[in-house]
Amino acid sequence: MRVGIIGTGAISRKHAQAYKNIGYEVTVCTNTNAIKGKQFANETGAEFMATYEEVCRHPRVDYVDVCTFPDFRLQPLEICAQTKKHVLVQKPIATNLDTARKMIEIARKAGIQLGVVSQHRFDDSSLFLKKAIADGRLGKILQADAYVKWYRSAEYYSRPIKGSWATEGGGALINQAIHQVDLLLFLVGAVNEVFGYWRLGALHKIESEDLINALLRYSSGATGVIQASTALWPGYPERLEFHGTKGTAIVTGDKLTAWDVQDDHGDPAPVTSQGASGASDPMAISLAPFERQLRDFGNACKAGRAPLISGADGYRALQMVTSIYQSCREGRKVAITSEAV
Repeated sequence: MRVGIIGTGAISRKHAQAYKNIGYEVTVCTNTNAIKGKQFANETGAEFMATYEEVCRHPRVDYVDVCTFPDFRLQPLEICAQTKKHVLVQKPIATNLDTARKMIEIARKAGIQLGVVSQHRFDDSSLFLKKAIADGRLGKILQADAYVKWYRSAEYYSRPIKGSWATEGGGALINQAIHQVDLLLFLVGAVNEVFGYWRLGALHKIESEDLINALLRYSSGATGVIQASTALWPGYPERLEFHGTKGTAIVTGDKLTAWDVQDDHGDPAPVTSQGASGASDPMAISLAPFERQLRDFGNACKAGRAPLISGADGYRALQMVTSIYQSCREGRKVAITSEAV
C-alpha cells in the first residue's frame, strides 16, 4: 500500500516506522511548516508536497493518513471523497459530534473507508480480554474502570493551541484518555449514563481540563470510573480494571498484569510485568499495535470491507467524551443515546 501523510509531528514518525516494518510505502507528505515537512520527507524517503490538497490528489497514494490536530479532519476527507482515496485519521475522530457525523456520511456516500487510530485495541492484552470476556471467563462484568494519571510538562502545553477547545477539543480526556474510553467501549460495551467533575487548568495554563473524574453506567448494568489527568507528577502507567462475578483482570500500560479468576478455563492468560506507557513521555509506546492496525486498515481498503476500527467506533468514543464534558459543565447526569452512524 502507498500512503500519503498529512501532518509530520511526533506521532507521524511512529506511523512511518510502522509502515516501514509492514512493507507499506510513505510516498508523499505535507506540513504547514515546510521546514519540518521536508525534514520528515528526508527521513522517510517521501516526497514533500506544499499542500494537503496535493497529497489527497496524488496518483501514487492509496490512502491518506491524517496526523494533524483534531480540528483538521473534515477538510482532507472531503477531497479524498472526490478522489476516491481512503482515509485514516489520528484519534480523536474530530473535536465535535457534528463534524464526526458528517465525516462518516461523506465517506459512506463516496464508498471510501474511514478509520480512526485506536491502536491499543490491537495490544495482546486487549485481544485476549476481548475473547475472554465474551467467553464469560470473568462472569458477568460488575465494574470496569480506567485510570490515566499522567503528567505533561509546561513545555508540552507551551503552544496556545495545546489544550484548547477549538483545536484539540479539550484536554486530558479527549487527547490522552480517549484510548481507554475506546477500550472500555470495545471490551465491556455501550455506556448509557455519565456524571463528571473536572478541574480546568488545575496545574497548566490551559483553558480545558487537566484533571477529570467521571462515573459511568454501562447499558449492561455494570458501573465504572474514569480518572484522567496530565497534572499528576511524575505520571503513572495507565490502568484498566475489569471486575466480574468470577474474578478480576487488570491491564497496566499495554500488558495484562493481573488475572485472578475462580475456576478458570481456556487459553492461559498472558500475564506479565508492567508494559509500555506514555505516562510521562508521549512517545514511550509500543510499535506493534500500530503495525497491526495499519495492516488491518490497508487490508480493509484492498478488500472493500470496513476496518476493525471504523469511523463509527471513533464516533462512539467521542460521544462518550463529549457527554462527560457536558456533565461537567452542567453539573448533572447525562444520558448517552445509541445512534446509528
